[in-house]
Amino acid sequence: MSEAKESKYSQAGVDIDCGNSFIARIKDIVATTHKIGVLGGIGGFSSLVAIDKNKYDKPVLVNATDGVGTKVLIAQMMGKHDTIGIDLVAMCVNDIVVGGAVPLTFLDYLACGKLDVETGVKIVEGIAEGCRQAQCSLVGGETAEMPGLYKENEYDLAGFVTGIVERDAIIDGSGIKSGNVIIGLASSGLHSNGYSLVRKICFDELGLTVNSQVAELGGGTLGEELLRPTRIYVKSVLNVLKNFKVGGMVHNTGGGFIDNLPRVLPKGLKAVIDTHAWTPQPIFSFLAEKGGVPQDEMFRTFNMGIGLMAIVERNAVEDICRQFLALGETPYVIGEISPHQTEGCAVEIIFSK
Repeated sequence: MSEAKESKYSQAGVDIDCGNSFIARIKDIVATTHKIGVLGGIGGFSSLVAIDKNKYDKPVLVNATDGVGTKVLIAQMMGKHDTIGIDLVAMCVNDIVVGGAVPLTFLDYLACGKLDVETGVKIVEGIAEGCRQAQCSLVGGETAEMPGLYKENEYDLAGFVTGIVERDAIIDGSGIKSGNVIIGLASSGLHSNGYSLVRKICFDELGLTVNSQVAELGGGTLGEELLRPTRIYVKSVLNVLKNFKVGGMVHNTGGGFIDNLPRVLPKGLKAVIDTHAWTPQPIFSFLAEKGGVPQDEMFRTFNMGIGLMAIVERNAVEDICRQFLALGETPYVIGEISPHQTEGCAVEIIFSK
């Protein structure tokens, strides 16, 4: 009589012991992000955070989720995983701060074919750094090994942020009026959008690699430029909101100027953007010229050097720009709000000659 066959989860590609080792390695990293109110550490089934009820009269919780798209492929191609977590946090927290919310907590989801502990630790180090920049607490997450769905060295990331805002301090664009001015804050580069087109142009059409030296980009490798972390605007924006009224804000991500500005504009208004007001980083002109990408497509796919926009009263522009400068941002006056005669709202872009 033959012996019974014995199967284990690890033989199917999922190593529970490896996962436990990973959690042990990141506990101290995660703890460095915790602010007052976080109850307990990671390892439980959920996270607990106490809200200071004396700080808010009518608190509203604000939630957002996002990922970094195919930018993760650049990290994997370079074998550099310590900054992609900053991108993950940035894409989420920038989405809620434009509504006036203060980020409170962050959760991450890491899906992979086979967990490599060292890679996972680097990813979490980046997430923790992003949380410190955003002044929020990393309170937990999930790591899922899924052999068969992902290859051994592949992974994907998703993030989830919860923030809080006083009900009467919500910024939803309803206060935007004709004559308001648009202030744009400089991005650090591509941020985390348009990478499918970037990879098509750079790798498929031009035959470049992440190690290619590209003269038009001013030194460094193509991979270093493409992996430059997304800028986190939380600290700067929240400081400005303490002193100034802002009618609306836009996180300039997928959809660029064309699709993002209308999300906050009231009906009957349009945003007029003057592209002469700033000079985008060289990566944008490189992609446009080498890839033959039309101007309107560039402004719909990429941030074009402007990562966040604030729409404010004209008489406050100079003071707000001065404060943004003091906070380390590079602000530009890039346009204004005008009446729009047809139904809905629109974006008019005045292109450079």
